Amino acid sequence: MLHSVATKTLFDQRRALLAWTVSLVLLVAMYAAIWPSVRDQPAMTDFLDSMPPAVRSMLAMSGADMSTPVGYVKIEMLSLMAPLLMILYAVTTGAAAVAGEEDRRTLDLLLANPVSRGRVVLEKLVAMTVGIVLLAGVTATALLTEGNLADMSLPTGPVIAAMGHLALLAMVFGTLAGAVGSSTGNLTAARGVPAVLAVIAYIVNGLGPQVSWLEPFQKFSPFYQYTGHDPLTNGLSVPAVLVALGTVGAFAAVGIAGFRRRDVSA
Repeated sequence: MLHSVATKTLFDQRRALLAWTVSLVLLVAMYAAIWPSVRDQPAMTDFLDSMPPAVRSMLAMSGADMSTPVGYVKIEMLSLMAPLLMILYAVTTGAAAVAGEEDRRTLDLLLANPVSRGRVVLEKLVAMTVGIVLLAGVTATALLTEGNLADMSLPTGPVIAAMGHLALLAMVFGTLAGAVGSSTGNLTAARGVPAVLAVIAYIVNGLGPQVSWLEPFQKFSPFYQYTGHDPLTNGLSVPAVLVALGTVGAFAAVGIAGFRRRDVSA
């Protein structure tokens, strides 16, 4: 295991991944426990409908209805909380891939092994991807199992599709963090740039339907690839998957190229 950068990275992250897993399971359990009290409260849906269109567009995800399990999960989890947590994990992990090693003064020890710089970046991103997929899978399993216990029945296929798109959203920003960190060696930039762009992308996607000058840019937002076709209702979108994978591949290529051509801090 210690001869592979990817498996060594995952081994080092085992405690953090366990903590993330437990936290996500408990988060879903909390939302599932609240569902019965929300289900029979039409005032919640009326309150959402009374919000300004711009606010509703940011939070409601395709006109979600709080009185249904699917609508409840869209609004309470998938519109903000789940993307926030997954992107947080992805950005911190992607930033730590190279810039974190350099900040801790351990990168020179890693590069002293018979591995190329390109392989280091690629395997670090593979480890990040495995972690993201694991957390998305745990969230999907928790939604389906804990949801059933709280009489919050959700369709299996669309839940898996939604978690797949959520994983791709996290991979986009995590790979961007890796690219910035690999190209600059600056840990602050590797964390800050993706975080700022994620906020901008979220706003552009949310306000695109309401603000005319933002509408042309909405489809360029990774959040549009995540929610634009409403995966929890319509399932997987192949075009959105291909766009997200293309974006991840482009950021990975930038990170590899940037790391290969720069000097590493001692």
